[in-house]
Formats: sequence, structure tokens, C-alpha cells
Amino acid sequence: MTREERKVIIASSAGTVFEWYDFYLAGSLAANIAMTFVPGSNDTAKFIFVLFGFAAGFAVRPFGALFFGRLGDLIGRKYTFLVTMTLMGIATFAVGLLPSYETIGYAAPVIFIICRLAQGLALGGEYGGAATYVAEHSPHGRRGFYTSWIQTTATVGLFLSLLVILTLRLSMSPEDFNAWGWRIPFLVSIVLLGFSIWIRLQLSESPAFQKMKAEGSRSKAPLTEAFGRWSNAKIALIALFGGTAGQAVVWYTGQFYALFFLTQTLKVDGTTANLLIAAGLLIGTPFFVLFGWLSDKIGRKPILIAGCLIAAATYFPLFENIARIANPMLISATENVKIDITADPANCGTLFDPVGVRVFTRPCDVYRRTLATNSMHYQLLPGPAGSPVVVTVNGTPVTVADTDKTGAAIVAAAQAAGYPKVGDPSILKQPTIGGVLSDSRSLAVIGLLFILVLYVTMVYGPIAALLVELFPTRIRYTGMSLPYHIGNGWFGGFLPPTAFAIVAASGNIFSGLWYPIIVALMTVVIGVIFLPETKDRDLDNWH
Repeated sequence: MTREERKVIIASSAGTVFEWYDFYLAGSLAANIAMTFVPGSNDTAKFIFVLFGFAAGFAVRPFGALFFGRLGDLIGRKYTFLVTMTLMGIATFAVGLLPSYETIGYAAPVIFIICRLAQGLALGGEYGGAATYVAEHSPHGRRGFYTSWIQTTATVGLFLSLLVILTLRLSMSPEDFNAWGWRIPFLVSIVLLGFSIWIRLQLSESPAFQKMKAEGSRSKAPLTEAFGRWSNAKIALIALFGGTAGQAVVWYTGQFYALFFLTQTLKVDGTTANLLIAAGLLIGTPFFVLFGWLSDKIGRKPILIAGCLIAAATYFPLFENIARIANPMLISATENVKIDITADPANCGTLFDPVGVRVFTRPCDVYRRTLATNSMHYQLLPGPAGSPVVVTVNGTPVTVADTDKTGAAIVAAAQAAGYPKVGDPSILKQPTIGGVLSDSRSLAVIGLLFILVLYVTMVYGPIAALLVELFPTRIRYTGMSLPYHIGNGWFGGFLPPTAFAIVAASGNIFSGLWYPIIVALMTVVIGVIFLPETKDRDLDNWH
């Protein structure tokens, strides 16, 4: 690797790490943001609003891909991802400075949502630019290895955000952190932005784009050429359904859903869960580069397909073992406590709530959602038309008072029968870093989380090289960005709420895994049949 190539990789990767760091902060600090910017005393409503803002950032990523992808194919890769990085940094810094609801009223949550939308748009343009730029600087036969460094950036960005937050939490009182300490990670982003701009300004435009510009062969309408012509649009669809959709759900299951499962399903406290995830990420991150390098030898397609297939085949046993280790009392209760809900099917609706804004009022829906939130298994039985909802715990009917709007009496009865309460001593809890790394249960969970991260590295390590090789230089930035961000922004980004809706509807805490399994298997089938192998394509002479 030449000095110039190292500079290209370091500069592109460093900037992308900081963009991911910025993007993840809103999710990691959702509770603090809710307390500061959202009015009212309903903590659940506050939290849901912030999750909506986090989801909005995912939702607009494909639109950022379209806008900045077009820009990158028209004016160049370097200047476009300088713009996306600046937009991300300013939006993140603004959140750190944003006054509270008590100071500026409803302008606070509105500005927060605007900042999240700006972040999503910026991220939609950043990844395609960085991946394309590095790929177009890579020598033939080493493109997978070079671009795999870009693939580490999302995980490193998540790890960095978790590390900064954990350091602050452990170095100050909870009161100080909740009052002002949570703003520090956002404010630090302005320093990271300055460093990223400085290092990227040292770069020159990619040779493939310079050659295309000199020859006058740039596309005049990248969007139309990429998606308005069936020959190119077909490749984008294959890239989405035969590549990035499966890659996305495996990635989000191994990192985000694993954290959601630990904290929301198994009721492991946030600090311990973050430490466990961070340890798994730290061990697994080098494998991004390994699988990127391996894809130069045996191809992108077999590694991607194998990762999706192995993940789909092993998710259930992996998550079941994580649950048995982290919260054994919960698993014992799911096997020994029988909860039945008997209701008229006409009075039971869908519980799908992708952005967390639906209000459920029918008892059947309220009780199912409450049980799912408390990680309790139940069985829904059909009742006579017009009959009231009847809930039994181990055959004993539970009386729910009219004033009990959430079904708290059902939860209490289930806990009396054997379900653990939040904070039960049987739940894994090692609040210090040393404790997590020395406790046998924690080490076992870290080992299982590492396996999940290993799947992530298999599917994500080669994907950048695959995507840039699918499209010619004149529409490469545009063509690769949209399927990537639809896959990762929509298929992946909405995985946690979709999985929770499946859990709530089925009454089984593990049933949400069917969503990533089905999507991953779809990618296996479509990828095997339609996805071409691209490792030997010559990017320098493909306009």
C-alpha cells in the first residue's frame, strides 16, 4: 500500500467514523433528549417522540442518497462528501447547543427533528461518496481489502459513541449527566468536524472521475440514467434485494437489535448492556478487514450469501442462549407460566407501529402490547363474537379494573406466578468494566455477541466493493447509494420496531427474529440466482 493510498483510506474512514458517531448519539441518548426537549409528564410519550426523530433520520437516508449521489456524479466525489460531512457536523453540534423546551417552547422538539433530518440526509450522501472514492483509488485485486476499512466505520462510530457516553456516565453523577453532561458528546463533534475537514482537504479527486471528466464522458442526468433505464434500474433492484436488504438485517440484528433485546426484552441495565455490546464490537471489528481481503480472493458474493444463510440458520439458538444466561428467571417463566388472552378476533388489531406514534385503546391490543413490553409470553385464543377480553394466568382469571388502562394487574399476576421484575437480582448486572470482563456470565454473553458481530463482518465487509463494482463510473455514486440506503435505512433501520410488533402480535419474545431471518433468506435466494460476481471488474475503463 502506497503512502497516498494510506492517506486516502485514513482520511475517508476517519470522516465516515465521525459521521456515524454523530448519527448514533441521538439513539444512545434518547432518554436525555426526551427529558430536555419534549413537553409533558408522560415519559413514554417523550421517549416515543425521540425514537420517532431517530427513525426519521433513517427514513430520509435514501433521499440523501439520491440528492448527494447525483451531485457526486456531476461535480466529483471529494467535494460532495466534504459537504455531507459539514452538514452532519453542524446538525450534531446544534443539538448540543439547542435550548430546552422550558426555554424556547415547542421550537425545541421541532428544531431537534430538523437536525435529525439533516443528519439522515448527510449520511445518505456520505457513505456512497467515501466507498466510491476509496474504491476508485484501489489497485485491481485489492479493492475489497481497501474498501473494507470504510466498512469498519459504522461499527467504530457506534463504539466511539458508546465509549464517550459510558466515560461521561462513569465520571460524573447521574444528576450532572442528565442536566448537562449528555450534551458533551454532541458538542465534541465540532472538534471532530474540524479535524475531518482538514484531513479531507488534503485529498485529490479520484483518478476514475478525473479521467471521465477529462474525456467529457460524465453523465448529464445521473438519476435518469441510473434508475430511468431498465438495464441500470434492474441492477439497482438486484443490489437491493439480492445484497443490501439481507446485509442490513444481519448488521442491525447483530448490533442494534442485540442491544434492544438485552435492554428491552431481558431488562439488562443500559450500562451493562452497552459494555457487553462494546466488548463484542471491539473483538469483532478486525474481521471486517479480514472478510474484505478474503473477498478479493474468492469473491464478494459467496461471503455475503454465506453470512446471510448462517445468520438465518442460527439466530434462534444464539438469542435463546443469550436470554438463558442474562435472565434465566425470565426463560424459566416463559416455560412454566401460561398466560392466555381470550378475545373476539374482531376486537384485536395489528400492533405494527414502526415509528412509535400509534395509540392503542382496545383491551385486546393494550394487554398484548403490555405483555410484550414486559417480555411475557402469552397465547391469544379466539372468543365468541362480542365477548369481553378474558385473561388467565396459569388458569386463574385476572380482574382488570376500569381504571387500569394498561393491564398492570396482568403483569402483577404474571410476576407473582414467576416472571421476574425489573432489577431482579437474577438478571445479569455487572456495572463496572472490570466486572463485565471478569464475570463468567458476562463473558459468555460477550462470546455470543461476538458471533453475531462476526456475521455482521461477513455481510458488511465485502458490500462496499460489490456495490461500486456493480455500476459504471458515470453513475456509480448515484447507483450504489440508493440500494444501500434503502436496504440499511429502511429494511435495517426499522428492524427493532418491526420485530417488536411481531413479538407483541405472537406473544413470543423470540418471534421478532423471523423478520431478519426471512429477509436474509430472501437475499440468499435472489443473490444466488441474480447477483453477479464483480471482483474482477476493471473500474478504470468502465464509464
